[in-house]
Amino acid sequence: MEQKLREYAKLLIEVGLGVRKGQTLVLACPVECAFFARMCASAAYDAGAREVVMNWKDDCLAREKYLRASDDVFDTVPEWQKHFYNDYAASDMAYLAISATDPETLRGVEPDRLVRAQRSSAEALDPFYRRQMQNAFPWCIASVPIPSWAKKVFPGLNADDAQAKLWDAIFAAVRISGDGRAVERWQEHLSTLERRRDALNALHFKSLHYTNSLGTDLTIELPETHLWSTGGSVSTTGQRFIANMPTEEIFTAPLKTGVNGTVCASMPLVDNGNIIDGIRFTVRDGRIVDCRADRGEEFLRAAISVDEGASYFGEVALVPYDSPISNQSLLFYNTLFDENASCHLAFGEAYPECIEGGAQMERAQLQEKGLNYSITHVDFMVGTADLSIVGTLYDGREVPVFVNGNFVI
Repeated sequence: MEQKLREYAKLLIEVGLGVRKGQTLVLACPVECAFFARMCASAAYDAGAREVVMNWKDDCLAREKYLRASDDVFDTVPEWQKHFYNDYAASDMAYLAISATDPETLRGVEPDRLVRAQRSSAEALDPFYRRQMQNAFPWCIASVPIPSWAKKVFPGLNADDAQAKLWDAIFAAVRISGDGRAVERWQEHLSTLERRRDALNALHFKSLHYTNSLGTDLTIELPETHLWSTGGSVSTTGQRFIANMPTEEIFTAPLKTGVNGTVCASMPLVDNGNIIDGIRFTVRDGRIVDCRADRGEEFLRAAISVDEGASYFGEVALVPYDSPISNQSLLFYNTLFDENASCHLAFGEAYPECIEGGAQMERAQLQEKGLNYSITHVDFMVGTADLSIVGTLYDGREVPVFVNGNFVI
């Protein structure tokens, strides 16, 4: 186990971020995962990091705050927090976020508090989020188990056994077996993703049509100068990094006003510490005009009303149903994993890299090219074993992209 943990930490620092000599690592991590943060810090210093700066998180204190803090707290962001994120984002840094939280940590919190906190944070930390979306610095999100999360995934086991099972699932998802070959396996995996990305870019689709037995019947137009990307990215400073570890996706941006039809989620969504299940959207000219959910509908409606762009889509991601994460047949209750077990869409912000020259464009230019802007970006899963995706080319020809949930190109 010790060997696997150190291999994982090394993988995140050297492949997930590509930390270089003299660079500062900012590491956000739950207090429960301090042991793993220390391993990551050690691996970063081994790679020549100038300094490792910690930003600790705590589920229990977050819940206490949202339930009991004064109401005006959610409309402001402390000056020190603005400086922490914005100043480091403007420096030579790499950013690692350990995602490990109770899927229902904010159950019972008023949706209005969550929305207001998100809006105030987005405004105050806009320089940080802008630079992150533009890949101005390498960033990576990864996960390690905590008891409350593990028990949600494996409710029939005690806390220790549930955590052990979740560790096994995470190691499988990130291609760690303890033999020290994880970096080699990731290089092979990224090469496969890049070959498919190149094939999609060569086809240059005008639109995609999604259908399955859940009721999804959705047509997605793509910007004329769209580009497909993979989980492997390159920062504006030339560093290769992987924003999500694990990653199985190839993604692009939809034309903001070019999405029409009905789309049904295939898995529950965990958003802002609440579980939302049975999602169904009706979309017209890009805008979500109706939303339904069997559970957590009030949180879904809050999520798509954060700002004007939250009710439009910002990402189209292709993930084969036959993938290392999907084949585990687990619901992780963590979008980092669940989105990589299934084709997914996201409502909210589009990534600038998904359009030619986008990384160098200002916000207004990106919007003019048809990309959506929002302070939010929420992925939800739509892939199923019977998902069909048919692409239409500019000459009118139709090309199957997915048949029975998997790539055919």
